[in-house]
Amino acid sequence: MDEKKIDEILTRGIEKVYPDKSSLEKVLMSGKKIKLYYGIDPTGNTLHLGHLVQLLKLKKFQDLGHEVIILIGDFTAQIGDPTGKQTIRKPLTHKQVLENAKGYKKQIGKVLHLKNLKVNFTHNAKWTNKLSPEDMLELTSHFTVSSLLSRNMFQERIKAGREVYVHEFLYPIFQAYDAVTMDVDLQIGGNDQMFNMLAGRDLMKRKRHKEMFVLTTKLLVDPTGKKMGKTEGNMITLEDSANDMFGKIMSWSDNILALGFEICTELNFKDFAMEKPRDQKVKLAHEIVKICRGVDIADEAERNFFNTFQKKEIPSEMQEIKAGKGDLLSEILVKNKVLSSKGEWRRLILGNAIHDLSKNKNITDVNSKILENLTLKIGKKKFIKIVQT
Repeated sequence: MDEKKIDEILTRGIEKVYPDKSSLEKVLMSGKKIKLYYGIDPTGNTLHLGHLVQLLKLKKFQDLGHEVIILIGDFTAQIGDPTGKQTIRKPLTHKQVLENAKGYKKQIGKVLHLKNLKVNFTHNAKWTNKLSPEDMLELTSHFTVSSLLSRNMFQERIKAGREVYVHEFLYPIFQAYDAVTMDVDLQIGGNDQMFNMLAGRDLMKRKRHKEMFVLTTKLLVDPTGKKMGKTEGNMITLEDSANDMFGKIMSWSDNILALGFEICTELNFKDFAMEKPRDQKVKLAHEIVKICRGVDIADEAERNFFNTFQKKEIPSEMQEIKAGKGDLLSEILVKNKVLSSKGEWRRLILGNAIHDLSKNKNITDVNSKILENLTLKIGKKKFIKIVQT
């Protein structure tokens, strides 16, 4: 019943709450323990950062004592969610789906507490496969053709002269049936799942006369607004090596960093808003790897990135300067005309523009002395090697 924590759950990274934020907030503030679920269709053998967004949100609910259900869509994955698809998905067998899902629990366990706290895993084939033809008629009678056809992707297909197949048409009905069968209080998912989740909300009202809440999160999108994932070829999976994960995040466009902080971490982007984009990316990459692998591995991935990056950018030949142990670094650089004055040295120090490549850190002390051999990067393009005599 922590008001601050509840407000953050319902605002950070959230696109919309149905029917509204205040209604769900009232329920949570009452102290009632709710049952919520997140569904995953195993269309691939690994989860990705889009799933991490939802898992972090589930963790917040879990930490407040609510019951979390992870629904593995082993039936619905055989249909293939048509959301955002301009063509029919390739059909999968139940065997393929189960094979894809083998590693999901382990990956989810990197984010959620799977011991001691309430989190349940279940599969929707176990109840959907029991539906008789009579059950199907009753279930579909709660939906209209016009409402199902109102989906944007179906309208776009029709306008383009592409087919909409009946099994795709039925997908939101089966997803709605999942929510009703589990009798949940809340469903969460990405904003692209809004239509499917609202179908469940409507069916819950009709069959159980119950108000089910729906919470949609912002999507991790690239600079063009397209969802990052398998289709666009820019997916970061939870099974990627820490080094690959770190490197891929470092390649992100500057204008999606604030979104990345908001939905993929618990850090506040405002704390880093005045830093250079490259430094922001380092913090974002480190935090995401830390969430998925732990702080020690995140530290190692950061070191590996800079070591690899520096090897690529350090020229094979550079100016070499000899200096005595204990000499002031500023005096040696000015004496050898690397810098014009101690004033320039001071300005570069204050601007974090002198980097000790040997230790992978900026030099911040204007009175730094030479105590060992150094390789320095000064500004963007100047490299100097100092050899202690």
